[in-house]
Amino acid sequence: MARMTAAEAAVHVLRKEGIDVAFGVPGAAINPFYAALRKVGGVDHVLARHVEGASHMAEGYTRTQAGNIGVCIGTSGPAGTDMITGLYSASADSIPILCITGQAPRAKLHKEDFQAVDIQAIAGPVTKWAVTVLEPAQVPRAFQQAFQLMRSSRPGPVLIDLPIDVQMSEIEFDPDTYEPLPAYKPCASRAQVEKAMAMLDEAERPLLVAGGGIINADASELLVEFAELTGVPVIPTLMGWGSIADDHPLMAGMVGLQTSHRYGNATLLESDFVMGIGNRWANRHTGNLETYTKGRKFVHVDIEPTQIGRIFGPDYGIVSDAKAALELFVEVARERKAAGTLKNRSAWAESCQERKRTLLRKTHFDDVPVKPQRVYEEMNKVFCKNTRYVSTIGLSQIAGAQFLHVYKPRHWINCGQAGPLGWTIPAALGVCKADPDAEVVALSGDYDFQFMVEELAAGAQFKLPYIHVLVNNSYLGLIRQAQRGFEMDYCVQLSFENINCPEINEYGVDHVSVAEGLGCKALRVTRPEEIAPALEEAKRLKAEHRVPVVVEVILERVTNIAMGTDLDGVNEFEALAENREDAPTSIAALT
Repeated sequence: MARMTAAEAAVHVLRKEGIDVAFGVPGAAINPFYAALRKVGGVDHVLARHVEGASHMAEGYTRTQAGNIGVCIGTSGPAGTDMITGLYSASADSIPILCITGQAPRAKLHKEDFQAVDIQAIAGPVTKWAVTVLEPAQVPRAFQQAFQLMRSSRPGPVLIDLPIDVQMSEIEFDPDTYEPLPAYKPCASRAQVEKAMAMLDEAERPLLVAGGGIINADASELLVEFAELTGVPVIPTLMGWGSIADDHPLMAGMVGLQTSHRYGNATLLESDFVMGIGNRWANRHTGNLETYTKGRKFVHVDIEPTQIGRIFGPDYGIVSDAKAALELFVEVARERKAAGTLKNRSAWAESCQERKRTLLRKTHFDDVPVKPQRVYEEMNKVFCKNTRYVSTIGLSQIAGAQFLHVYKPRHWINCGQAGPLGWTIPAALGVCKADPDAEVVALSGDYDFQFMVEELAAGAQFKLPYIHVLVNNSYLGLIRQAQRGFEMDYCVQLSFENINCPEINEYGVDHVSVAEGLGCKALRVTRPEEIAPALEEAKRLKAEHRVPVVVEVILERVTNIAMGTDLDGVNEFEALAENREDAPTSIAALT
């Protein structure tokens, strides 16, 4: 048996579990682990500029490819607390990441030692498991259990806290015979699927709601096959966007109070049956539950038992991994199609497509300053179907989801439930690290961009090129719009006269200079006809310099983006499309 430090054993486990990239910030209490990374080798490392940034990089890395698990590393105390936001974000969206923190020596844990904090207790509510390992011989098994937990049932994050003396202690460990533990996934039964199919057969206007669990389970192809076999249109949630291509004839649009399509909401309200798979009935998807549920029956399939009935009681619930359930649904649907017992749903599907062709929002505005809708129209022209979009929260993300197009799973990478400002830049870097050849395009408002702008330097240092579309109205736009209900515009303005950049007319921060100072390239546009050429130039600069490229678009200060409190009461603040010229890059116009 080989003798090695506990930290070296942990790195061997990481390698055996498929980890070859980590994001982090070294420090005194985690230096033995970094020494092990250096000695064992095989794990590339990206040095973040903020430890929260490292956690979001890990999230972006996980979300990009099926089977990925992002790893973030930090020293004791404040590094661990900095990563709590990333752990919360990952937990809320069922994203497995492994957070490794250094800690004070065991003998000092109760003595208020420098940077010692009970990170196990702090992280507990936002992880599947948080543990401070007190015995060196337990370290490799703690890591083994962590990977099993992250992959089992509903995926999620784990934090392992390692006192410095535990890391440095020698133990016996044989990495050559190490094997990962099998993950557990609940599976639907044939009887359950038969019952759900019988309920589907009774419906006249059924829909499938595809949640993020389908993306997590890598089950998008099965979803599409099931939809095509049965002829049932699909409504993806924001986290499930891309599970069926936007231009697929059975993609019926997104539903919700904010990140939704007019045609998606109208179709949901016309339906009489909804089968949700891998979704959690989030409030910004459902809106008022009475409106959402009235006149229709529901089947809910989810990997987490406590999700069934959490928001409302479905007519039938199935606890199952989305892939396992869809494999059975496809099997049963094939049998029924062969037997000629499936209903013809073509008329219902065509009515959904008619709404998709006609219930559109206008994007073609020629105003100066630029209206945000025009930005997404131009993005649709310039970026291809293989683009991976990254965004988090704000009017930019809401409008992006209303107007952009996604064609593949994991090509809309969004922090859904937590929505922390600053997430976009580090997450985009994690996506670039996971898929170096991808066309990665991030989307931010000015405040999200400013929150963790320092991570652009990591992108420049480690050659992680992507395009960041920065829509700048010098406002906390979403909060300003929400304050309309309180008849105020208070503490949300970011504008000021920048004495070093008078040409931006009191829009405050000179983002171009900031980005360039961090080693990146940046462009600024002020007119709608300049947007597409700037995006094309950004693609050229990205390819030439292999760094992040920021394209800032100066927007009009105030735009109210369509949203409301009920699916049948969404406020349309801007003009609606009356013809194809009003929305030239709508999915209907492009197909």
